[in-house]
Amino acid sequence: MLFWQPYVSGIKQYFNTMKTFLFCKKNKIASIAILWLCISNNSFAEKLFLFDIQQQPADQALITFAKKTDKTIIFSYELTRNYQTNTLKGYYSFTQALRKLLRNSGLTSVIKNNQLQIIEDSSFINLQSESNNISPLPSKTPSLQRTRTHQQQEHIEKIAIVGSRNIARSLQELPVPVDILSQQSLKNTGEFEVGKMLQSIAPSFNFASSSISDGTDVLKPATLRGLGPDQTLILVNGKRRHHASLLHINTSVGRGTAGADLNTIPLSAIKRIEILRDGAAAQYGSDAIAGVINIVLKDSANTGSFHSTIGQYQQGDGNTFDVSINKGFTLNEHGFFNTSLSYLTHQATDRSGLHGSCQYQDCLKLENGDYLATDQKEKTANRNTFKIGDPAYQQLSLAYNANYPIKTGELYSFALYSKRRNNSAAFFRHSANELANPILQDNIAVRPNGYLPYIHSDITDTSFNLGFKTELSNDTAIDISFTQGENTIDYRTKNSLNASYVNLLNSQGLLSPEQIRSQLPQSADAYSLSLSLQTLNIDVRRIYEYFSLAIGAEIRKDKYQVSPGEKYSYFDYDSHGDSAYFDHNALGGIQGFPGISTNSSVHESRQVSSLYLELNSELIENITFDGALRYDNYNDFGDTSNIKLATHWRLNELITLRSSISTGFRAPSMQQLYFNNISTQFIVDDDEHFTAEQIGTFRNDSPLASLIGVPQLTEEKSTNFTFGSVFNFTDKFNVTLDYYAIDIDDRIVISNKLGVGLSTELTELLQQNHVDKAQVFLNGVNTETRGLDVIASWKTPLFNGNFDLTFAGNITDTDVSKRYVPNSTVLNALSIEQVFSEQDISIIEEWQPKNRMSVNATYLLNNWSVNFNVNRYGKYTITDGGKQTYGAEILTDIQVKHQFNRQISWYVGVNNLFNVTPDKNTIANSHAGTIVDEQGNEIVSSPGVFKYSRRSTPFGFNGSYLYLGLNYYFE
Repeated sequence: MLFWQPYVSGIKQYFNTMKTFLFCKKNKIASIAILWLCISNNSFAEKLFLFDIQQQPADQALITFAKKTDKTIIFSYELTRNYQTNTLKGYYSFTQALRKLLRNSGLTSVIKNNQLQIIEDSSFINLQSESNNISPLPSKTPSLQRTRTHQQQEHIEKIAIVGSRNIARSLQELPVPVDILSQQSLKNTGEFEVGKMLQSIAPSFNFASSSISDGTDVLKPATLRGLGPDQTLILVNGKRRHHASLLHINTSVGRGTAGADLNTIPLSAIKRIEILRDGAAAQYGSDAIAGVINIVLKDSANTGSFHSTIGQYQQGDGNTFDVSINKGFTLNEHGFFNTSLSYLTHQATDRSGLHGSCQYQDCLKLENGDYLATDQKEKTANRNTFKIGDPAYQQLSLAYNANYPIKTGELYSFALYSKRRNNSAAFFRHSANELANPILQDNIAVRPNGYLPYIHSDITDTSFNLGFKTELSNDTAIDISFTQGENTIDYRTKNSLNASYVNLLNSQGLLSPEQIRSQLPQSADAYSLSLSLQTLNIDVRRIYEYFSLAIGAEIRKDKYQVSPGEKYSYFDYDSHGDSAYFDHNALGGIQGFPGISTNSSVHESRQVSSLYLELNSELIENITFDGALRYDNYNDFGDTSNIKLATHWRLNELITLRSSISTGFRAPSMQQLYFNNISTQFIVDDDEHFTAEQIGTFRNDSPLASLIGVPQLTEEKSTNFTFGSVFNFTDKFNVTLDYYAIDIDDRIVISNKLGVGLSTELTELLQQNHVDKAQVFLNGVNTETRGLDVIASWKTPLFNGNFDLTFAGNITDTDVSKRYVPNSTVLNALSIEQVFSEQDISIIEEWQPKNRMSVNATYLLNNWSVNFNVNRYGKYTITDGGKQTYGAEILTDIQVKHQFNRQISWYVGVNNLFNVTPDKNTIANSHAGTIVDEQGNEIVSSPGVFKYSRRSTPFGFNGSYLYLGLNYYFE
C-alpha cells in the first residue's frame, strides 16, 4: 500500500462528515434528538479500519470482517456460504465497509434486539428471479466452493447457543471452549451413526464398542473427557433431553451408568452439533460435569434434500443402506416447518474365532492339555458357533422443527421419533453343557448340536417440545416451553430355551424326547424398560447498558418403569431356592437373556424443581465476566446449589485468554436407584475359564441393600476448572489450548459382585435371595481428571482451490483418589478391594484411551472435493481375569466427492483404509483349546472365540468400510 492512501481515505471521510452536517443544517432540524443522531452517526463513522478482503463466499468474508472490526455479527453459516461478497480494500468506517462488502450480494444487514444480523436481501432475490437467474452467484458454472448445495466443510461455526443463555456471541468471545460441527462435517466422516461421527472428528468424545454384553451391544456408552456416559448433558435445541432406559449393568465402559442414546436422532434432521467442553451444572443442572452436547435441528424453509448411502465392510458383511429426505416449508411468511424422514438398515458383522473346546460329551483330556475326540459328531462339529461383532438392526426416524410467528411473539415446536429393531447374539450353549442344554431320556441333549440365543430389542424413542417466546420493547425476552421425552426398550429372547422347564418335562415322563424337542418354546418376552422426562421451563432475559441478565425456573418429572416378562422367561421350574426337585438341576429362566419377574417390576417417579440466574458483563474493555447460580431440589435426596464464574480477556488481536471455575453435581439416575434384576453372567474363574453365575442387582432401597448397610444414594459433587487461550495468528490460522481439571466426590458406582464366603451375614442374605453374588449401587469413590484439549485450523488457497487443515487433540487422565464404604455392619467387615475390585477401578481409569488425536484435511477444486481424515487412538488397558494393554492405532479415512451439477453430487469413500484392528486378545478368552483325532490329526486349534477384547474397543474391530453415496438438493 502507498503511504499516502490512508490520508486520501481520511480526507474523503472528512468531506462525507461535512456533507451530513450541512444536510442537517440545510433542513433546519432543530430537534436536539435528531441533531444528536446526525452527530453521533458521524462520530461512529470517524473510526476507520484498513481492509483487504478479496471476493469470496460471504461466510468467510464476514468472519474476517468481524475479526478486523472486533464486532459481533450474527449470521447463519448455512445461508451465507451460498453468496459471494465484494472485494473490500482501503480505509472505511464500519458502516461504509459493511455496505460496500454486501452491495448487490443478495445479503443485507439489520439490527434486531440490539444485535447486528445478516439476512437475505428480499429485493435482490426478487430481482434475480425476474431476470430468470436461478442463483445469486455471479458464475454460471456450478462450483463446489460456490453452490447452494452446502458442500464446503466447516468444522467450527461462529455462532453458539450452548454455553450462555444471554446474547449470542462468536465462539472466540465465549469464556469456555465450544466446538461446533456442521452437518456437512458429520457427513464427511462416512459413518452411519451419530455417535461414530462425533468420535471421528471430536477427540474428547469416545464411543466404545463391546461384544456379548446384552443391551450395551446395541446402545453404546458415549463419553466426554474420559468420564461416564451419565456425566455429559445432552440438549436438543437447547432443551434437556431424556436418557435411555438402559442401565449398563455388564462389564463395559460406563458400567453402572445410563446415558442418552445419540443414535436415535437422524443426521438428516441435524443442522449442527455444539460441544461445550466445560462443566455447566450451574447453568443447566444435573449431568453437565464433563460438558454439554447440544444438537441443533434444521430450521430452513423451502429448501430440501435427499440422501442415500450404501456400504459394507471389507470382509463382505455389515451391509448398510441409508436413505433420508429433508424438506422445509414456509409458515406465515416468516415461519418455517422443517421435517425429516430417515431409514437405516445394517446387517450384522462377525469377527469371532473358532470354537476350540469340546462340544459333546465323549472327549478325553490328554497329558499335553489337548483333547482327544472319539465321537464322530465332535470331529465334524461346526466351529463357527459364536457371532461376535455389530448387531443387525433396522431404524426408522422422523423429525420436525417448526416456528410460527404470531402477533405477540412466536410459537415453536420440535419432535423426534425413532424405532430401532436390533438382533444381537449371546453366548453359545453347546451340547455338553447340561445346565443350559439338559440331556433327555435318549441320552442326547435337548438341542443336539447346541444353540445360540439371540436378544431381540425394540427401542422406541420419542420427544416433543412446544414453546412460546416473545421480545418486549425494553430489551427483555421471555421463553416458555414444555418438553416431553420417553425411551422404551422391549426385550425378547429368541432361539433359546428355559433349561429348568426342559428338566421338568423330562422328569415327568409324559412326553417323549422328540415331543419335548418339537413342542419346547424357543422364545419369550424378557422384560420392558421405560424412562420418561417431562420439563416445564421459563427463561427471562434482559439486556442492560453494562450487562445482560437471565433468570429462569424449571420443573421436571422423571418416571422409570420395569415391566416383567413372560413366566417362561424368568421362572425356575425344577427347583425352589436351594432345593432341587430332581436329581439333575438345570438353570432357570430363558438362556442368553433371562427375563425379570413380577417381584422385580418397577414403577417409580420423582419431582425436581430449579431456579437459576446467569449474568454477563463487560465492565472493563476487552474483558468479559460471566456468572451463573443454580438451585435444584429433588424430592428424594434433597437440594443442591452450584455456582460458576468465567472470564474472557482479549489481550490483543493475537491472544485471548479464557478461564472458568464452577461447582457441579449429578443426581442419582432413576436406574441406579430402582433397577433390580437377577441375570446369568459369564465370568473368568481362577483357572481362566468362563463360568456362569447368577448375579443379583439390588435396588438402593431393597432389604438386602439395607441389611448390608448401603445408605440412600446422594448426588455426585464436582469442581471444574479450565484455563485456555486462543491464538489468532492470521485470519486463516488459529490455535486454541484448554487445560481442564475435574474433581468428583461421592461418585456413584456399582460394587463388585459380592459372593458367598466373604462374611457369614452376606452368605445368608445371598442364599435367601437365591443368587451366587450381589451387586449394589453406592456413593463409593472420589476421582480426579486432568486433561488438555488442542485445536488448530488453517485455511489457504492452493492450486486454484481451497485447502482446509484442522488438527485436534485430547489428553486426559482419570485417577480414583479414594475408595470408601459407609459405616455399616457388613460392608465394613470386608476389605475395600472386595467391595471395589481391581476391574471396577480399571474401568474408570484405564478402559478408554488416555489420548486422542485427529488431522482432517479438505481440498476443494471446482466441482471436486477430497476429505482426508487421520485418527490416532492412544493406548488403553483392560483388566479381565488378567491385564492387557492395547497399543495405539492410527485409522485413515478418505472421501472423494463430485458436484455433478447444482443439485446432484455423489461421493465414494473408505473408512479405516488400511484395515487396522486392535491388538489380538490374550486375556479372558473363551472356548480355547486343541482337539485331535485318534491318529493325532488336528481337528481344531484355537486361542478362543474372542479374537479381540469383548469388553472395550474404542474404534471397534470390523476393519475397512467402503461406501458410496448420492445427494440431491431441491427447492
